[in-house]
Amino acid sequence: MIKLDIINEVVTKTGITKTKAEMAVETVFESMKKALANSDRIELRGFGVFTVRPRKTGIGRNPRTGAEVSIPPGKRCGSSRGKSCSRSTDGDFFYFANLLELRF
Repeated sequence: MIKLDIINEVVTKTGITKTKAEMAVETVFESMKKALANSDRIELRGFGVFTVRPRKTGIGRNPRTGAEVSIPPGKRCGSSRGKSCSRSTDGDFFYFANLLELRF
């Protein structure tokens, strides 16, 4: 399912125009992005919780030269699914976090 599928589902279920449905879906996603950018927690009862989690400093390797490279600490979007979502899916919950295209 992609964002367009969600928009089409909103149009089908509510009967509003596709333009208004697209605005509604975009507004929801934009507000979620802003909340996560501010390190706020998003809780959608029954669906899941989205949080910003710290990422540790690490050491990686340059694949071309093999030299060690320091990876700075950062943030990442984490999610855990709600009860009703975990009963209805087979573990493919993290698609929604990727749909938001979060980059910190």
